[in-house]
Amino acid sequence: MVTLILTTMNEIEGLKWVWPRLPVHQFREIIIVDNNSTDGTLEFLKDRPCRIVKQTVPGRGNGIREAMQYVRDDSVMLMSSDGNDDPAYIPALIETFRTGYDLVFGTRFEPGGKTDDTDDPYGLRRLGNHVLTLLVNLFFGSHYSDSTFGFRIFKMEVWDRMQVKSEWNETEYLMSIRAAKMRLKVAQIPIVEGTRAGGEVKAKTWSTGFNHVAVLMKELW
Repeated sequence: MVTLILTTMNEIEGLKWVWPRLPVHQFREIIIVDNNSTDGTLEFLKDRPCRIVKQTVPGRGNGIREAMQYVRDDSVMLMSSDGNDDPAYIPALIETFRTGYDLVFGTRFEPGGKTDDTDDPYGLRRLGNHVLTLLVNLFFGSHYSDSTFGFRIFKMEVWDRMQVKSEWNETEYLMSIRAAKMRLKVAQIPIVEGTRAGGEVKAKTWSTGFNHVAVLMKELW
């Protein structure tokens, strides 16, 4: 069985788009870890079939780790609640995962995939992703096309073995690096990234990029 984890912090507009499209029957449990939303997010979720976890330490990575403590299934899916991750891809991720992979995640940079650049007019995040992915492939022998994308499904025992302790938005990048180091069976499927639905962009380009580089350097040492 699969548990879905969504992180929220004032994502009411995104949730209004995401929730009606969720194939809830594909999950035994949906866990929402919320970082002090004040925009009606919690009110929107209170009658939905989900467990709400109130985040105690800021940071998306911290929120994911807090949610992981409540997982009872052997598989976990992570996705955003802001509209970037289209629930229409959930069946394909799960179907691919069940063919015997340890980790399956989306790629925006293979044929059939596309990144949302509406709030990245100069392509800085796109360029940063390509550089970070190139470095992972170079140093750790992986063959990723998109090492940072957060829409993914993986085995819980793999998460436990990885010992991921990142605090912010570098969680998935660290997972990708450690999956390569551990020689896990990994697959990527092309995904068209949706446009963010309302709200403030939480991940700031320069600080997020710095955190990713710091993770890479630590893993090299």
